[in-house]
Amino acid sequence: MTKPADKAMENLLQQIALDHLFIETLETRNSDRLDFHEVSVWGVKSALMAAYEAGQQAAKQD
Repeated sequence: MTKPADKAMENLLQQIALDHLFIETLETRNSDRLDFHEVSVWGVKSALMAAYEAGQQAAKQD
């Protein structure tokens, strides 16, 4: 059973992947063409920064 916090985390990761890496889904689709993506280093950096900032925001809420 998925907890609401787990679902919120999944949604956040999906949104970061879409916004920064232009990856539509993080679901495994069992196809190299669909499961492997070429991304720029600046896209990876941007995604990592967004994840870090989200972690800082979550820590402030606790």
